[in-house]
Amino acid sequence: MGKVRVAGFGVSLDGFSAGTDQSLEFPLGKRGPEIFQWFFPTRTFRAMHAEPGGPEGTDGVDNEYAFRSMDGFGAFILGRNMFGPIRGEWPDDQWKGWWGDNPPYHAPTFVLTHYPRDPIVMEGGTTFYFITDGIRSALEQAKAAAGTLDVKIGGGVSTVRQYLEERLIDEMHLAVSPVLLGQGENLFAGLDLRALGYAVASREATENATHVMVTKQ
Repeated sequence: MGKVRVAGFGVSLDGFSAGTDQSLEFPLGKRGPEIFQWFFPTRTFRAMHAEPGGPEGTDGVDNEYAFRSMDGFGAFILGRNMFGPIRGEWPDDQWKGWWGDNPPYHAPTFVLTHYPRDPIVMEGGTTFYFITDGIRSALEQAKAAAGTLDVKIGGGVSTVRQYLEERLIDEMHLAVSPVLLGQGENLFAGLDLRALGYAVASREATENATHVMVTKQ
């Protein structure tokens, strides 16, 4: 059985992992992209998102963590806001995620929601399943789909916090960026990670981020 991991999760110095007012224009919230400046230039990100013939991207420590943030996973779990900006009942079946016809997951991806929807089969091996009966049900289904591979808790902030509160995350890679957002969605507010049994296992700093590995003891 694989691990349950958070990986490549950006956080500002003041603890925010998303900006305010998510929308089609601002998928990460206003100022949210500032916490991913370590990620966007990397070879891994460019390979996932850049147009053919564009810059190849950077190698080095940031790219190593970027690569590991998507490698070795057999299933993904996303919160509703990570899948899109639509709130409430699904108005129709038009919205299929931020990523176009070929999302970067290439594996079964379970979306937490209060509103049922039929699965969506995408190009490249991604199928979105919409889970309405809670985080534990989503994790059970993701583990069954992943087999011996790991399950990634992909976010957003509320989803990661819920899994942390239940001690269901085995390992968490935080990329702490040297920026202050001031407001947004705070990853740590009200959470006592030490009391929940988590500890820092390692850290590695680059010009753009400090990569911190947190593990369940």
